[in-house]
Parts: sequence; structure tokens; C-alpha cells
Amino acid sequence: MGWRASVGATVTTVVVLFGGYLVADAYDVVPGLLTTAPPPAPAAPFPTAPGATEGPAPERALPDLPDDAPEPTAAAVGRLVKELATDDRLGKRVGVLVTDAATGQTLGSAAPDRLMVPASTQKLFTAVAALEGPGGDTTLPTRVVLDGDSHLVLVGGGDMMLAAGAGDPDEVNGRAGLGDLAAQVAAQVRLTGKDVTLSLDDTLFTGPAVPAKVPAEDVTLGYTAPVAALAVDVARTTDDEYAPREKDPAMAAATTFAKALEKRGVTVRGDVTRDRAPSSAREIGRVESAPLRDVVGDMLRRSDNAITEVVGRIVAIDAGLPGTGADGVRAVTATVEDLGIDMDGAVLHDLSGLARGSQVTPRQLAAALRLAVDPDRPELRDVADGLAVAGLSGTLHDRYPKGNPGRGYVTGKTGSLPNVTALAGTVVTTDDRMLVFVTVADKVPDGGTYGARVIFDGFAGDLADCGCRSAR
Repeated sequence: MGWRASVGATVTTVVVLFGGYLVADAYDVVPGLLTTAPPPAPAAPFPTAPGATEGPAPERALPDLPDDAPEPTAAAVGRLVKELATDDRLGKRVGVLVTDAATGQTLGSAAPDRLMVPASTQKLFTAVAALEGPGGDTTLPTRVVLDGDSHLVLVGGGDMMLAAGAGDPDEVNGRAGLGDLAAQVAAQVRLTGKDVTLSLDDTLFTGPAVPAKVPAEDVTLGYTAPVAALAVDVARTTDDEYAPREKDPAMAAATTFAKALEKRGVTVRGDVTRDRAPSSAREIGRVESAPLRDVVGDMLRRSDNAITEVVGRIVAIDAGLPGTGADGVRAVTATVEDLGIDMDGAVLHDLSGLARGSQVTPRQLAAALRLAVDPDRPELRDVADGLAVAGLSGTLHDRYPKGNPGRGYVTGKTGSLPNVTALAGTVVTTDDRMLVFVTVADKVPDGGTYGARVIFDGFAGDLADCGCRSAR
């Protein structure tokens, strides 16, 4: 038989075999796509969830510290404190206080009642007063009212953390947006016309926009901003943390708002003027800042001087005082004294600690921290939660390298001025005991402030690591 006949026979065999396989496939004898079985019934509809019901209360991700955790001995902590206080690299004026967070017992101290320059650790008083006074749920509104048919007034309520465009509900700085406010207003204005005039009411705060004892250079360098009833991104002119600030933050924000209206088809005639909103004007737009508890936490972590000045003025207004910096100092001092902190002798020239000449004692700072961790004062807990975490967040994010046992176990409020270094916070020991500590050096030799930070970080790390139940 020739090769053609052979190939033909082979093809016939393959066809026959393939046809047989198809038949077998159809009767489900062999695997395949064909079948003579009846088609399956349609799939049941995807189940829908029953009506939403309230679930169980959320549980803490980490347990509370044990009530019976061993308390460090004063002798062991005292040795660490003595080593720190006599370190010549810190200069001749060093204040230290370590107390047990639960009992308040002093475990070690050096000059705890000496009046010293607190730098930014002073923000602890403003934070405590804010959550005790106005309260953590308080928000700061930015409003627009309509006076007559076509005169708009932008009214600042203290929010210097506005976004220029849309607000972000997941952010503190930028929670409320002028773009969102403009959209609300444009929707109302288009009902009566498209041409308006715009005024700014920024009369919420009065008095000097920058505390008198804050050097002008600190404003130029972006360490703070003129306090205003409203501002975009704390009046920064660039995205840098220490950016130059707007000289007139409120008017700059009002100009941004006018542009946002123009983008939405509303023509603003003439320049933005300043004018107090009439009581008869009708509100047609409003955006709200993050709650004060979040603002306080953010200002502590980032050590924002301008926002601290704003928060202190809000404390004053809540107490029925004018919204000046001096009244803020009076209100904050009175509030923390009402909470039991003896502020005798303290001198506060501002609310943030940036002003030169302020003085408090390590004991006064420690008392503010103890209030923040007191389980009987849950309304103040956000102060403790807002502290920077060693090696992880805020102004401590780049401190406490991996070899330091305080990394992740120390929280603190930093303080830094020329020749001044301070750190006040909490530390959890290896025995799961929480301690409150304050370290201040306000006569650090020239060029030694960075080294003083490292020394203070090492001290807090020693507290975390040793357990301090016996001599080292």
C-alpha cells in the first residue's frame, strides 16, 4: 500500500476515533465540553446581608498595662538621674524628674522645682487646657454669610489649617477646604445672580499676631506664623515644613476663596475688603475643622507653634475672654491650676514656648503629663496619645535608633531653643510599668544642643531597659 493510502487510512482512523470520543464526551463517559444531561438550574441569587445591626464594642488591640507591674526602686532610678544631672556636656543647669505614672511617687529628681526654660514642652499646658476647656469634640468653623442680595462675608472661626481646594476627611491639616466652601456658596449665589462683592471678617482674634518675645527671625525662618482667624496650610507659601509664611494669612485665604468662587462661575467685583459680618446676614456655607482633639495631637507631634497659639486663644474665648495671646496665657494658666497643677512662679510669655523668657519647673510639666495619663481623666487622654513616639512619629521619628531600647516605648514632647534642650513624656519599662519623666537643660554649651538630645534619649532608653528594680 502506498504512502497516500497509508495516510488516508490513518486520517480515517483518527476521524473515527475522534467521533467516538465526542459521543463518549456527550454521554459524560470521558471528560469534555459536551453533555446530554439537562442544563443546570439557574444559580441562586447572591445572598444579601440582613439589616445592619450594631456590632460588639471594639476591643483594644493591646492590653492595658498590668496593675501589679513592679514599681522601680527610687535608688536605681536615682542613680540614673544623678548620672544625667552631673553630665558636664549638658551645662550647669539641668532639671530632671521621674515619677511613677500610677502613684505619682517621685523615683528620681534633680532640681525639680527650679524655674527653667521649657521651650516647646510648654505646649503640654496649652494641650491640657484645650481638652479640659473647649473639649476634644470642638471644631472650628469657616463660614460664609450673605448680606443682602450680593454681598458675601467670609467669617474665620480659627481654622488655620484650611485646604485651598477640596478638604480631606482623613487629614487634620486640610480637613476643611475652601474649594468645598466655594461650591456651597456658588450653588446659593446662582439662584439670585452671579456677581458679588466679598468681605473678610477675621475679628475672632485680636491683639498682636505674634507674641512680643518671639524674635522676628523665627517668623522669617518659618518657625511660626502670624496668628489669624483663618489661613491655608498654616499660612505656608511653599510645601516645606519651615516655609516662609504669609504676612497676612487671613487676607491671603480670602483671596484664595475669591478665586475658588470665580472657578465656579461667580464673579467677585472689586477687591476683598475687611468688614465685620452683620448679625442679620444669612449663612449660606460652612466647613468645619478637625475636632480639637485631633488638632491638639497634630500640634504636639509636629510641635506646631502657630497652631498652639491658635488653640490657646480658643481656650480664652471659651472662657469668655478676648481672643488675644495674653488672654490665652491667662486662660490656659487658670485652667491647669483648676486641674490641680500648682503654677506658682511660672512665667509664660506665649502659649507655645517659642517666646524667649518663659520659665516653668520640671514638676509643673510632670503634673501636666500625669493628668494626661490619669485613667480618671479620660477627656485628657488625647494629650498623651498625641505625643511623638520614639523612633516612629512626630519630632521623635528620626531619634532613638534601633539600638536604643526606648524606641517605641518612649513618648515625648520635645523642646529646643538656642542653648536649651528639653524632653518630657512617658516611658514603659521592661516590667510594663509606666513612668513620667521630664528632662531640661537650659544652659547647654554653644553647639551642644544636638548632643544634649542624644544624652536625653539615652537616659529615657535606660529607663525603658533597666526595669530599675535593683542596682545596675
